[in-house]
Amino acid sequence: MANEQGPDTPFGHAMRSYFQYDPSYIPLNHGSFGTYPKSVKDRLRYIQDITELRPDTFFRYELPRYIDSARAAIAGFLGVDAGECVFVPNATTGINTVLRNLVFKEGDVIVYFSTIYGACEKTVEYLKETTPVESARIKLSYPVEDDDLISKFQGKIKQLNSEGKRPRVAIFDTVSSLPGVRVPWEKLVKVCKEEEILSIIDGAHGIGHLDLKLGDVQPDFFVSNCHKWLYVPRGCAIFYVPQRNHHLIRTSIPTSHGFEPFPAESQEILFNPLPASNRSYFVGLFQFVGTSDVGPYLCIEEALRFRQEFCGGDRQIMDYCENLSYEGGRKVADTLGTEVMENSTKTLTKCCMTNVKLPVRIGEGQGEVKETDAFAVVTWLAQKLHEEYNMFAPPFYHEGHIWVRFSSQIYLEMDDFAAGAQAYKELCERVGRGEYRT
Repeated sequence: MANEQGPDTPFGHAMRSYFQYDPSYIPLNHGSFGTYPKSVKDRLRYIQDITELRPDTFFRYELPRYIDSARAAIAGFLGVDAGECVFVPNATTGINTVLRNLVFKEGDVIVYFSTIYGACEKTVEYLKETTPVESARIKLSYPVEDDDLISKFQGKIKQLNSEGKRPRVAIFDTVSSLPGVRVPWEKLVKVCKEEEILSIIDGAHGIGHLDLKLGDVQPDFFVSNCHKWLYVPRGCAIFYVPQRNHHLIRTSIPTSHGFEPFPAESQEILFNPLPASNRSYFVGLFQFVGTSDVGPYLCIEEALRFRQEFCGGDRQIMDYCENLSYEGGRKVADTLGTEVMENSTKTLTKCCMTNVKLPVRIGEGQGEVKETDAFAVVTWLAQKLHEEYNMFAPPFYHEGHIWVRFSSQIYLEMDDFAAGAQAYKELCERVGRGEYRT
């Protein structure tokens, strides 16, 4: 394992020595791709090395045991049964796995919010082309009160029912991507149960970020990227399906050797080249889904060890990151003379990301940016931030304004947010002079 300083290292810049960042780089966007400690990197290399000693033996006989151990560790972390947890490469794959397994009929509707992750919305659009399912998109304009969001959701369900349609599935986030705000997903799951709607939770920003209490909330389907906030290498996501819904998942995506077709008259038995197993059908589906580097899945236990032994546990990590995000966001807003995206009950910032409005006016006047140019400005800002300031925090356009999303993490301090604020202040002044057009 890599040299470690010990469990007494304070959060902030001292923690950067655990990670692999370029010393000059300011990483203000942990939420997109995450990163992982050096000890987890060593575990990943170890798995890759032992794989190459005897590839056939490893994939056929040793890998299932390793994956079972990782599943047990992550299940204990989430407070659910190991038989309800499998690994997939990312949250998008998990959402696709659910949606492409469900059999839709005329009148079925997929309900989701306008802040859904883009790849998931495109999956819904594809299903509308290839199945009878329809969709219902609920428009959100942040900042939004939690009660208003719930009311909009309930109102849409009531409307669909009155039209004789069947709200079959609802997709929503734990923390949405852009804007990066906490969603009252627990309350939405409760509404789904009351309305007999299947809940599919895109928890891409869930595990390692929020105290999920998954065993208590009991959604119908839940997927979360371990490579974002849990300090696991890319790509690795946990896919949770409670026992009651295992019958709805007939195949992995893509379909692999674990799939067993329903018996048909005179059909030959399809050969499975993998060793026989006493694991459940659901677990067996995902045990081997084509040849790939499964090293990230097998880093779960080392990531959990690091979080506990060298960070003091998840509560300490989450408290530091949430507080830094809250205070950092206000520092940025003060520097820019703008505001943090927040509601009256301050629930949007109960996470490790914050969104700050940029001082870029949308309009037709002098020094203003035409709405048709908003996305060009976003692209220009991101590129210049990377090229000229050696940092990254994604700008985005939302409902008539350009915002920036900052992610906090245990290796950051307030002066990192201050540096990001100063960079954006200078860049926004250049936007006002029209430099983005050149």
